[in-house]
Amino acid sequence: MTFDELLNLVSSDKAPAICVDSRLVRNSDIFVALKGTVHDGHDFIDQAIARGAKYIVAQKAKSSIEHRASSIEIIIVEDSAEAAAVLAQASRGNPASQLTNLAVTGTNGKTTVAYFVRSVIQKAGQKCGLIGTVEYDTGSTVCESILTTPDCLEIARIQQQIVKASSKYMVIEASSHALSQNRLAGIEFKAAAFTNLAGDHLDYHKTKEDYLAAKTRLFQALSPNATAVLNKQSPEAKHIAKKTKARILWYAVDELADITAHIESMNIDGTVFILEYASQRHKVTTPLLGCYNVSNHLAAAGLCLASGLDLETIAAGLLALRVIPGRLEIIRRVGFSPPSPSKENGGASPTLLIDYAHTDDALKNVLATLRPLCKDRLIVVFGCGGDRDRTKRPRMARVAEQLADFVIVTSDNPRTERPEDIINEIVSGFKSEPEIRISDDGRGTSDEGRATKVIEPDRRKAIELAIKTADKDDIVLIAGKGHENYQVIGTRKIDFSDKDVAQQCLQKRK
Repeated sequence: MTFDELLNLVSSDKAPAICVDSRLVRNSDIFVALKGTVHDGHDFIDQAIARGAKYIVAQKAKSSIEHRASSIEIIIVEDSAEAAAVLAQASRGNPASQLTNLAVTGTNGKTTVAYFVRSVIQKAGQKCGLIGTVEYDTGSTVCESILTTPDCLEIARIQQQIVKASSKYMVIEASSHALSQNRLAGIEFKAAAFTNLAGDHLDYHKTKEDYLAAKTRLFQALSPNATAVLNKQSPEAKHIAKKTKARILWYAVDELADITAHIESMNIDGTVFILEYASQRHKVTTPLLGCYNVSNHLAAAGLCLASGLDLETIAAGLLALRVIPGRLEIIRRVGFSPPSPSKENGGASPTLLIDYAHTDDALKNVLATLRPLCKDRLIVVFGCGGDRDRTKRPRMARVAEQLADFVIVTSDNPRTERPEDIINEIVSGFKSEPEIRISDDGRGTSDEGRATKVIEPDRRKAIELAIKTADKDDIVLIAGKGHENYQVIGTRKIDFSDKDVAQQCLQKRK
């Protein structure tokens, strides 16, 4: 059987199921052998056959297949990941071809950009599906995401649901893992945006050059009719620009570019900036803080401009979005109403925010944004995930030490690593040893401008300590997990939400 014949088969009414996990194979199914992050599917072909697979799609033949070829259809392809994606789309009626597909990639900012794109498209009166770190939104149903970018079978399934919900648009966060594994093959993108590149995922990509190469694949696949929306203020964007055939739309904050933003004001309540494109100007007010978030607004605006939307609609859609889960999200007591500006806020709680910042670059951006807005102390709680890039651990410590007044190092998602080992690697980045120095009134103290540093492996206790010791003019940042409502310890996933714990602590202060 040829691949084209198999493609016709999966498009028919009696199509067999497509599997990329040998454990899920049933009689007469198609098994596509993919090379994954940890395992190579080619090593599980025998298992798939034993479970009843009738069709095997692979990049290389195995001797165990050859002597059973009379009962098994073997299709050898150049790229099994691309083959799986094409088969997945065909089996679902090619939903990608019925959508305006938009993508965003980069180390930081993907979720924020995707949320803004959806908000703008909704403001234009259209539905927009979203596949990303926080959720999968089909336009009719929303569910918690499993991976930032799921496998090609799940993408095709979600896209089919997006089409059924009468959506015309889809925005997807493209992770470097997904791009290197070709999970987005078979999807033609109208536009793709690049935010930035910082140190992360080197446990998988090994070098920053390989990491950038994975991101670049998204733009190499764009057609000349598509648009690459690139951050002019990111050095890596210049490399991407040389590799793409697409039209390029540059964006920058307070710098000459195709799309620009001029920041007028910023305080703890939000940011005001002027959005400018093709001699058009619109004022945008957003609760999001930081120059980097203004840059994320511009990336989203570029994707929407490439989709044919006008700047006035884009500005209105950006303004309409007030909260992005776990992205510099302000946490208040349950039932709390912010006082009016005319009233004194005596006895109030500190300003408390949670953020998904889990790289040194992201943490630096957030802390540098909050530093000038803080009237008293800037307190940060953070950790690092286990079984992930270890090189960023000491770098995150250095950033926290330089920019915060009180640093609490705790556990994140330790996974199969010992939390103590992760914390020790973080602490190695400090210039001075962590000290537990709490004064009689419960405040952390510091001298000579040096940050007071505390180690508290229990994340709940770390958050409690930060909030308990904070005064009303302090800012408390709980970083690393953002929207996540779980903690992975060992191989167990337990219920844990920074937001819920923080609200409970604020209730105690009340």
